[in-house]
Amino acid sequence: MRIGVIGAGYVGLVTGTCLAEMGNDVTVVDIDPQKVETLRLGKSPHYEPGLDDLLERNIREGRLTFSSVTSDAVKDAQIVFLAVGTPQSEDGSANLSYIEQAARDVVACATGYLVVVIKSTVPVGTNARLGAVMAESAVHAFDLVSNPEFLKEGAAVDDFLRPDRVVVGVRSEQAATLMQRLYDPFVRTGHPIMVMDPESAEMVKYTSNALLASRISFMNEMAAICARMGADVDLVRKGVGSDRRIGSAFLFPGLGYGGSCFPKDVRALAHVAGELGLDAPICRAIDEINLLQRDVFEGAIQDELGADLSGKTVAIWGLAFKPRTDDVREAPALHIARALTAKGATVVGFDPEAVKTTQKELGDLIQYAASRYQALDGAEALVVATEWNEFRSPDFEEMARRMKRKLIFDGRNLYDLEMMRELGFTYYSVGRPVARGPS
Repeated sequence: MRIGVIGAGYVGLVTGTCLAEMGNDVTVVDIDPQKVETLRLGKSPHYEPGLDDLLERNIREGRLTFSSVTSDAVKDAQIVFLAVGTPQSEDGSANLSYIEQAARDVVACATGYLVVVIKSTVPVGTNARLGAVMAESAVHAFDLVSNPEFLKEGAAVDDFLRPDRVVVGVRSEQAATLMQRLYDPFVRTGHPIMVMDPESAEMVKYTSNALLASRISFMNEMAAICARMGADVDLVRKGVGSDRRIGSAFLFPGLGYGGSCFPKDVRALAHVAGELGLDAPICRAIDEINLLQRDVFEGAIQDELGADLSGKTVAIWGLAFKPRTDDVREAPALHIARALTAKGATVVGFDPEAVKTTQKELGDLIQYAASRYQALDGAEALVVATEWNEFRSPDFEEMARRMKRKLIFDGRNLYDLEMMRELGFTYYSVGRPVARGPS
């Protein structure tokens, strides 16, 4: 099939590349000429495991092209995906101005019947609103489809190629048939293509993210109770997760969630509820708990190092909001870095992939180390903020040699309490007792 994708951001690039991998002819358009030139060279502007190999192969074999001209993606296309940003506004609502403009541009370039697919995350009701906007300038017939994405950063390629489910919101049989044909190669193992109305499809995306976020915030709230009671939240998590009605996914306590999806979508869902005259206390609580969780170590750090951190160096391992990505949007590590430097600390950060993206956000507010151990040189304390695999089994003797104090604040509960005690570290984690080595 001939496919167009408007927007070469995270979702658009993965969508276009994976559709090309299945044999479709795909043109991806972006308004940033520099990004387009980078992509034409087969290089992704952001880190995502497996994506560069697919990019290079599909460009080489002629199935994937890039342009900065919308008509290049729309000409002769059967389906055009809208994958532009819908950033959060100050009131928590999604800013739809970019996707509205992209939709107008697409129908203006159409040369015949076209299926236009909303791939961007948008509030419930956007399909109807956008369809009305497009109808004002459309010359040819079109169908507007809602097809939410369920891509996990760090596993997006596999998620697209082998989805748990494909959700398609349509208003016509013609559009449903075309979307079924497009996605059939991705669900050969039996996972469903779920066809429904656009409003329900939009709601599936927001409900899924809010529910997953709720599990994280709930366990963080339980972790706070465990810490006060002297219970071990990891043991509690395992006991709860073994219940088949509950399961173990997204029950790990920590510094809270970040990224481009959970924070924005939870707030947008609460905003939509408010516009409908409804309260959304659970959504608001999910967000509030998550924001508070970033400060879970604040009091402990001050107890150990003092209220004034001037002259103190603190290392942070992990800057991305999660492992296997360079995305630092709403990353707990960046919040912690800002808070520590505001108290006078020198912060030295290390991340396997996210140093460049952090520099764009923080500039020279913090220092950047070339390795995990270099970040520890002269540090009074270490904060573990992201659970990259290389942080799971470090050389603790090397760490102790480089640090001024054997003090760790582990926001991801990577290490065993008794082992840390035996190694002589003072070790704080989330929802577990503090481990202190021999004095």
